[in-house]
Amino acid sequence: MTDIRDHRRRRALYRAQHRGTKEMDWLLGRYAAAQLPAMDEPGLGLFEELLELPDTDLHSWILDPGLIDEPRFQALVMTLRAFHGLTV
Repeated sequence: MTDIRDHRRRRALYRAQHRGTKEMDWLLGRYAAAQLPAMDEPGLGLFEELLELPDTDLHSWILDPGLIDEPRFQALVMTLRAFHGLTV
């Protein structure tokens, strides 16, 4: 089980750091590098789901959390914003 979870964490880190735009690589990649090692199974699953979303949506949500139209991502986006020192 640990090997599978470690593989998922490595894959999520790579995907977070290689989004396609420098801004999203930086925003998601730095967060992932710092937070993935401590993420539990549900947290990792939610982060993996977040990585499936288009960069345009994620970027908008990070800059303006009022635009989040997926309530299950609200807390994760707010944590990501706090990690980068973005306040409401």
